[in-house]
Amino acid sequence: MPRVARSPRNSLNDRPSAWRLMLRRQRRLLWPAAVLGCAGIAGVLITSAVHSLGGGVSGNALASLREKLGTATAASGLRVTEVVIEGRANTPEALLRAALGVSKGDPILGFSLEQARARIETLSWVEHATVERRLPGTVVVYLQERAPFAIWQNQGKYVLVDRVGQVVANQDVSLFKKLPQIVGAGAPAAAAELLDALTDRPALLEKVAASVRVGERRWNLVMSNGIDVMLPEGHVAAALDRLIQLQRDHAVLDRPLAAIDLRLPDRLVMRPRAEAKDGSVTPPLPPAGAATVPVIAKKPT
Repeated sequence: MPRVARSPRNSLNDRPSAWRLMLRRQRRLLWPAAVLGCAGIAGVLITSAVHSLGGGVSGNALASLREKLGTATAASGLRVTEVVIEGRANTPEALLRAALGVSKGDPILGFSLEQARARIETLSWVEHATVERRLPGTVVVYLQERAPFAIWQNQGKYVLVDRVGQVVANQDVSLFKKLPQIVGAGAPAAAAELLDALTDRPALLEKVAASVRVGERRWNLVMSNGIDVMLPEGHVAAALDRLIQLQRDHAVLDRPLAAIDLRLPDRLVMRPRAEAKDGSVTPPLPPAGAATVPVIAKKPT
């Protein structure tokens, strides 16, 4: 039988299909892709198991399972290579990273996102946090920090508080010395209404040195020239407008007064400063039974 002639080896008929060529070229990527896929499936299964079983899975058992998963996948390259932090302005970075509890080289699947988030939210500056994993090696932390609203002086100490009265820091307070100063027990929780009203009246605000909470019921304004303005319990905005009108008509804040009492809407009481023997004007002692005002120290510098 005659031998059939074969086409040259490199002819078009011997070439592999485009699909096979692509597989050959991408073969080195198939193993990492498979690892990522398995890791993702394992993570989903663990999360689903926790949610479905609720309290049926102990914390120790879950931590052990997570540790085993992290160790197994770390051998395939799933380790933390980068930690990205977004939204940080005032939170100390060292404290933040310690709370996160994750460093470069750690297994990226070996820690709990929820537990890391909870630890970060215990930091005083942090109002809300989100922690994300981006395989194969990036951990991203998003922060929403508390905004400092006022300096609170209480029992001789200064701290920063936010708008709702939460203490956010007791160090480096001098960096925020332009913030308004509030004084006394209960002042942080009640300050927003008063400070907002003063902010709406900037000509008055610039004359206020501090706002003192009295009996956790009402406010006294300590003016920069030493006059105490006693505000009523409630109706603060109306009392401030009354003070502005008195200043416009009678310049009461420029007089040598010790106190201006606005607690009664139909009555105005102004107490002059006592004159010392040397001719200087000094504030008189409060009458017996009157509420005492805490000593106002200068803001920290």
